[in-house]
Amino acid sequence: MLQALFNGLVQGSIYAVIALGYTMVYGILLLINFAHGEIVMVGAYASVLTFAAFTASGSVAAIGVVPCLALSLVGAMGVSGLYGFALERAAYRPLRFAPALSPLISAIGMSIFLQNFVRLAQGSAPIYFPTSAPAYEAIFGRSNVLHLGPVTATPLDLTIVATCLVLMAGLYFFVMGTRLGKAMRATAQDKVMAGLTGISVDRVISITFVIGSSLGAVAGMLLVLNTSQAKFDMGFMVGLKAFTAAVLGGIGNIRGAMLGGILLGIAEFTGIHLFGAEYKEVYAFGILLAVLVVRPRGLLGERVAEKV
Repeated sequence: MLQALFNGLVQGSIYAVIALGYTMVYGILLLINFAHGEIVMVGAYASVLTFAAFTASGSVAAIGVVPCLALSLVGAMGVSGLYGFALERAAYRPLRFAPALSPLISAIGMSIFLQNFVRLAQGSAPIYFPTSAPAYEAIFGRSNVLHLGPVTATPLDLTIVATCLVLMAGLYFFVMGTRLGKAMRATAQDKVMAGLTGISVDRVISITFVIGSSLGAVAGMLLVLNTSQAKFDMGFMVGLKAFTAAVLGGIGNIRGAMLGGILLGIAEFTGIHLFGAEYKEVYAFGILLAVLVVRPRGLLGERVAEKV
């Protein structure tokens, strides 16, 4: 059982980072960005292709696995950030004052577009992260199992959890403590008043999309490292689960997204441990249904701006 809880923590940490992208956009625009899962997928592809290029060129052997992984991560964040910026400018900004259903339809359309764009560009078959490289295997290989009491963990598991916790803490302190973070919170509370005080609302919204998309790229790379493959439709289900996590914690609430993602991962792997993996996808959406019925605003409450 403890092993299932730890595995759930690993997967839930990734869900939490993805959920932050949903909750940041919702907090400012009251919009569910259903294309966010595809942004995660784009980041996953970018990380695989970049690291594969480093491996083929001999850079992994020359400068080491960790620097190449870090550079691959930076590259994936840059690619996903650009996609997020373009997504906001092309699909959401023109519809900012349209009826609420219009940007929702646009988000679903962009999700379908990005899936098929990547499928046509990279093919329907999955692409695999070069985890068999000796240098990678020596550090993150499954043979390097660590025994923490009754729990077994690989260096990759610990890296995933540590990376996600650092990102979540960093984002929280960024939003709560920096000048740009205060501008984001002001824009979320009242766009008109924020604009009157000199805040560039369009700029803040674009930056929010870029940050959320960059976090999605990190989650995409961690997913690929955990499963060793990327596929054009991988963002669909993981995106729905991360959205469930955001709703579970309280959509628009950053701390809620973190809590919801971790709890969802733990619940998913606990369900697999107790009832088997056949209904793996049911557990997350069963939790979503229960939350919507019992506590519609989530565990920590939906962020509702108080306007005077």
